[in-house]
Amino acid sequence: MAIHTALNDGTPVCIRRVRRSDEARLQAGIAQLSPQSRYLRFFSGMREAPPQVLRALVSADGHDHLAWGALRSDLPDTPALGVVHAFRDKDDPDAAEFSVAVIDEYHGRGLARLLTAVLLLDCAREGYDRFTVHILPENRPALALARSLGAEGVRSEGGVSELAIDIPEALAALRAEADVPGLAAVFDQFGNEPLGEGPDGG
Repeated sequence: MAIHTALNDGTPVCIRRVRRSDEARLQAGIAQLSPQSRYLRFFSGMREAPPQVLRALVSADGHDHLAWGALRSDLPDTPALGVVHAFRDKDDPDAAEFSVAVIDEYHGRGLARLLTAVLLLDCAREGYDRFTVHILPENRPALALARSLGAEGVRSEGGVSELAIDIPEALAALRAEADVPGLAAVFDQFGNEPLGEGPDGG
């Protein structure tokens, strides 16, 4: 099932679970990231994600690895516009490592916020309490998004900042923005998203 919503400029998008069959689409999306965006997301200047990284990114099981991607509703053959992930912490099963990436053409249009809202709702349903996120200090948009969700600094190591996000608090902050049409649509539709969909479900 897809959650149909719109960006701040009215562009129609659908957000759905990432499936194994999305590997080529995800690869095409990563290829559209600028070198700077790839560095900020992967902490590396790689031009393409290695096959093992791509396989890991599309191997969400809906419990220990949650992943959602955004596509244009009106242009079905587009690459992934953005993807958001949560990987359960093996040592702390109530926490997950959070990451989000959006292709450069869609920066500043509210997509990262919509993807994050969907992931937060999914994580809350799966019993997660908090996110950890690692962000380079120069990635100001990512830091601004995290701070708007109530993120607090944990540590800085190797030039990377680690922040913690309380999931219920973050959802409350987003619900307070429910006058944003795209966010309101996410909250309205997510409760109807079926629980039992597997990684290759529709």
